[in-house]
Amino acid sequence: MAPTATSPSPSPSWADPDSLRTSFTLSMSAMYKSEVPLYGALLHIVSAVSAATLASSVDPHILALRHGSSRLDIERHGAIRLSTSHELRTIRRVFAVIGLYPVGYYDLAPAGLPMHATCFRPVDADALARNPFRVFTSVLRPELVHDVEARDLALGLLSERSIFSDELLHLLDLADAQSGRLTESQGQKFIPAAMSTFRWAGTASASAADYQRLAAAHPILADVACFRSAHINHLTPRTLAIAAAQTAMISAGLRVKDRIEGPPVRSCPILLRQTSFLAVEERIHFPAGGEGTHRARFGEIEERGAAVTREGRRLYDELLGEAMVATQRAAVGAMPTALDEQLARAFEKYPDDWTELRNRRLVYFIYRPTRNGIASPLSKRPYVLDELLGEEMVEAIPITYEDFLPLSAAGIFQSNLGAASTDQGLSAAPDVRGMEEALGTGLNDPDELYRDIEKASIAQCAETLGVVIQQ
Repeated sequence: MAPTATSPSPSPSWADPDSLRTSFTLSMSAMYKSEVPLYGALLHIVSAVSAATLASSVDPHILALRHGSSRLDIERHGAIRLSTSHELRTIRRVFAVIGLYPVGYYDLAPAGLPMHATCFRPVDADALARNPFRVFTSVLRPELVHDVEARDLALGLLSERSIFSDELLHLLDLADAQSGRLTESQGQKFIPAAMSTFRWAGTASASAADYQRLAAAHPILADVACFRSAHINHLTPRTLAIAAAQTAMISAGLRVKDRIEGPPVRSCPILLRQTSFLAVEERIHFPAGGEGTHRARFGEIEERGAAVTREGRRLYDELLGEAMVATQRAAVGAMPTALDEQLARAFEKYPDDWTELRNRRLVYFIYRPTRNGIASPLSKRPYVLDELLGEEMVEAIPITYEDFLPLSAAGIFQSNLGAASTDQGLSAAPDVRGMEEALGTGLNDPDELYRDIEKASIAQCAETLGVVIQQ
């Protein structure tokens, strides 16, 4: 009897990281809306403002910057606070499954927060276009907590904290064994398993006395050490007109931050502007009985502008420093409008014209062939990029800023902590090496990522037009 041929095992169907990221984003948004109902109201406000703005905007650069990739409705960023190297390294594994990688370093110590941070986000243009979901992830630096008793108490509580379920850890091990991938069936289990890490728990893991002791030392300590989840403390939709959205939030009766963080209003927006409604008072239960309240979770919105080059960032930091010094000298720092007035004056030195911004290499651009360029036969001689732009064979579109500003992030945090202990900066050097050691990998340089996207777009222009482009 002839042997029966054995059929080869079918290849597994792998889950697409971009699709998983979208499922993750939608699940997190639904979860946060159920936990913080005001977030749902915020989404309605942002949607209405965006619709009105799109109907009235005429600048093609702004239109491309704001919604050229049709990603606006899905765009969110979340923020979490972690406690240990183990949590940070495990979160890195969680986010890698959905195509998010650590980009940049943010030192929060100058703003009085004993933490530093990175941003987990997609790193290539195609993934960003599909879903640019990002998570601002800060981790405790216990060596910056000067209150030794509170620090030891927090570390003791954190030694017993476990924020990852056994199912999630099992799925991460499977992904590691499968070159970072999950099958589609594993991916379906992954999303709810991951959500448990970020879900709010109304019962503290510490006693009322320990909670109050840590909150008195620094509210961040209480938020990180007294709960058994890395609860999302805000989930941020992107707005097209942050000032209009802020006004609408106030009209809707939301308690709103007193000023918008980031650069002043400009014709050519750069970097990032942020504001929020203030953190809600949430009732918590203590394990030995009794109740209290906790303030950590709020509703933020953001308006994203163009990504600036290293030269553009140096000029931004210089002018921001000038404005802050001028505000301090005027001795009116307590007035919400004081810094805004000084920022407007200082930033008169920052070019506010797309052509000048490009010529001075202050902003990154994507270059695309125009219809005229594609239709026109070009000689095979080398072309200079400026020549193609001048002849309208190529157009320049500003690249959206995908990252964060440390002072703006800290300003949002401070306004929602409501504690005088965050008013003074901590004397400490940045610890990039410590962050990378905790992550178990290096940090991506945001400037290199923007530069790569710009260079790739020029190479694509050259290929499409069939010419050599000299820069």
